[in-house]
Amino acid sequence: MTFRLVQIAKASERIVAASADGADWRRVAGVASIRELAQRAIDTATGLEAFARASLSDAVDVAAALDEGRLLPPIDHPDPAHVYLTGTGLTHLGSAHGRDQMHRTAVQGVTDSMRMFQSGLEGGKPPLGEIGSQPEWFYKGNGNCLVGTGADLSMPAFARDGGEEPEIAGIYLIDGAGQPRRLGYALANEFSDHVTERENYLYLAHSKLRAAALGPELIVGDLPAEVVGVSRIRRGGSVLWEKPFLSGEANMSHTLANLEHHHFKYALFRQPGDVHVHFFGTATLSFADGIQTAEGDVFEIEAAPFTLPLRNRLVRAADTPVRVEPL
Repeated sequence: MTFRLVQIAKASERIVAASADGADWRRVAGVASIRELAQRAIDTATGLEAFARASLSDAVDVAAALDEGRLLPPIDHPDPAHVYLTGTGLTHLGSAHGRDQMHRTAVQGVTDSMRMFQSGLEGGKPPLGEIGSQPEWFYKGNGNCLVGTGADLSMPAFARDGGEEPEIAGIYLIDGAGQPRRLGYALANEFSDHVTERENYLYLAHSKLRAAALGPELIVGDLPAEVVGVSRIRRGGSVLWEKPFLSGEANMSHTLANLEHHHFKYALFRQPGDVHVHFFGTATLSFADGIQTAEGDVFEIEAAPFTLPLRNRLVRAADTPVRVEPL
């Protein structure tokens, strides 16, 4: 069975709960966050699951916490600046078509997106112990950009689009020796401005600098090779758009290990105590099907082995004038 962890806001405290089946949830005694739990496991040279199992106590009603909006993202840090949100694109077997169409209007012949995708097909799954081709990489923000299920997903006032990107994210903590330690995986909505990106692929960075949502569950251990889920958009209570999405290495042009290597090879990303949320990409976008989202739309993402959904309402942030003043 798949072991999983959640963080819950409870009155004036926070708790961590664990389950092996997604139904029987038990409190993990003595910790207030999954990051704290992971640090204790590291300090005692114990696996995360084993350490959590040894600390299980009373039952927790996670379904009620979900209904009441008390489930938090499965990772955070007291100082959000120590949380990196990053990702890789063009990593899934169906991901090149939509991106290629976005960029083809301004480019004749083979696009850079298609070249990058082809590079992954040819070298993204190297033999064990070898290094494969580099994927596309982007920065999304820090812990201030991260929201959980039930929270609003806010696009900037200047955004031209707020589009969902259903995918899987890896969650990491850097130990005291600078070694990245993978805690597990979470369901994610990486969220981008595809209209801005379509205008010029060099605007990719601008399209990514905004909020992202994580599902409440941290899956501990290996990610299944085949992850099958559904992404939908509700408008006014009705389903506007719905489509299956696939993830896991069976549906990817890169191994997870190769994507991890090309992120953590930079010493900047191996600073002790830092938390990393790394989005692995998707091949399924409503934007590619001609959908234009609107304020008030609700994104819903579900996928096994995750048993809890990720739901967020799209809102637009207030326009805040920015002015740089000399000191």
